[in-house]
Amino acid sequence: MSDEPDVPPGRGADGRHGRAEVEPADTASGPAADGVESSGRHQRVGPAQAAEVTDPTDPTDSSGPATAAGGAAAVPAETPGVATPAADGADAVPAEASAGPPRLAPRPLERPAVDPGERSAFGRPSGVEGGFAPLRNGSSDGRIAGAAPPPAALAAAFSRSHADVAGLQRPPTPAGAVGEPGGPALWDGPGAPADRDPWRDPGSAARLGEPVEGDAAPDRAPGSGARLSVREVLFGKRVHPRALALLAVIALAIGAVGGVVGHLTASGAQGLTEPGATLTSTSDSKERPPGSVADIAARVLPAVVSIEIKVGDQGGTGSGVVIDPAGYVLTNNHVVAPAAQGNGATIEAIFSNGQRMPAAIVGRDPKTDLAVVKVAVANPTVARIGSSSSLAVGDGVLAIGSPLGLAGTVTDGIVSAVNRPVRLDSGGSDTNAVIDAIQTDAAINPGNSGGPLVDSTGAVVGINTAIRSLGQGEGGSIGLGFAIPIDDARRIAEALIRDGSVKHADLGVNAKSVTDGTTDGAQVQNVVAGGAAAAAGIVEGDVILKVGDRTIAGADELVVAVRELAPGQSVPIELVRDGRPLTVTAVLASD
Repeated sequence: MSDEPDVPPGRGADGRHGRAEVEPADTASGPAADGVESSGRHQRVGPAQAAEVTDPTDPTDSSGPATAAGGAAAVPAETPGVATPAADGADAVPAEASAGPPRLAPRPLERPAVDPGERSAFGRPSGVEGGFAPLRNGSSDGRIAGAAPPPAALAAAFSRSHADVAGLQRPPTPAGAVGEPGGPALWDGPGAPADRDPWRDPGSAARLGEPVEGDAAPDRAPGSGARLSVREVLFGKRVHPRALALLAVIALAIGAVGGVVGHLTASGAQGLTEPGATLTSTSDSKERPPGSVADIAARVLPAVVSIEIKVGDQGGTGSGVVIDPAGYVLTNNHVVAPAAQGNGATIEAIFSNGQRMPAAIVGRDPKTDLAVVKVAVANPTVARIGSSSSLAVGDGVLAIGSPLGLAGTVTDGIVSAVNRPVRLDSGGSDTNAVIDAIQTDAAINPGNSGGPLVDSTGAVVGINTAIRSLGQGEGGSIGLGFAIPIDDARRIAEALIRDGSVKHADLGVNAKSVTDGTTDGAQVQNVVAGGAAAAAGIVEGDVILKVGDRTIAGADELVVAVRELAPGQSVPIELVRDGRPLTVTAVLASD
């Protein structure tokens, strides 16, 4: 075997595979001994590299390159000028020198020396050929060195014994029949032993397959995120500026839609009236001159109160008017009578501003259906007291009160009649009154009782007391309302505040209404012994026609005519006895 090493193929200066000039082997010394002589960009090939490189793409070359056992390219023997080694290891036969000019080979690659430490860390393991390690589950036992060996304590505790050579993929038992001791494992399938199952082989390659059949994972409702304040949204940099801009655009769009809808709605409302219709004219402003209903109501309402009575689980409502700065309120007796008769009863006065104050009964008069209660209130608004004697039929009046609990209700009407004797229904109370009433068509309903009847000046001229209705039981207003004249009510209220009770004049007779077709009167039914009538000589059967200056048209009018007078007062009485007129003088007694 020649001591000249095989040289890999080289290229000439023309870029094609060429032939290098071969020099005698004995001249290899100095720089030429390395096989390369410097000649600028190309080098001249020395005897150690005098091998012709065969171009595998050359059509004239019938023999392709072959790789020798040592990894060098073999040179065809037919190439002239190249020394080929003998098959039996004899000395190489010198190749015939080329007659052409010498060809230059390319500069060899300059490879720096490799650090021994890096070679041991990153170099190919000993005994491994090629670029990849052998299969771990194949025929070869070669393995790539991994991490450092474990400590001896861990290896002794968890490693396999030296005598145990069986794999971990099947039971460590000798082969035998299935189901017999020492046979294959029960999980070995027919034709697919467990040690060949790719799912049990940690070195098997990954592959894609069909998804595992099973129940789908339940969908979880997304959790609610953290709530941000307006400050964090606008200035906390928690929301992207584009999102803020989008929100602004959406808000503007919603506002625009709302504006369009509002405009269309307003336009539709205006379209309810035909543009060409003739409309009535209106004034530019509403006038409320002094003396108008609105003006009177605004001045009187602060002096009117609602009265609520509670007796156990029952109650009632009425009205009243403040007549004194000390908090005295004038009302009807039938309004407060349940509280005077029942234990644990309470009375509350509710003013127009909503203020509620407890009230106490000062005095009451069942014969005139009047009562006075007192409210502990500071500086109340007091109603102005007028004169009922100055009223004329047709005068405008207002009825103010709380009908059916509706506080501050105002109705207007006129004076329908004056000096109308009306006997009141007791309504379950101790009231036994006959009043000389003011009749009005102003609406008065249950709950108005005790409220003021005021004239066009705003002065109180009466106390609303009763109504006349159709049918049985309580009914609404039919335009027949009655009020106690304020001249009588003032006298009774002053006596109740001063004394707590009232004394009335009494004639001492019982009478009934009679008429002969031309004249009406009150016929005496009986005379109280020792009374004023007995002292005046009045006997049963006499028909009283006049008391003082007042004409008597019936029994009720006789009662009110006598009660208007004071006890102890002398009064002339005209009567008819057995068809003859007669006048007597009676000194009225007290009841």
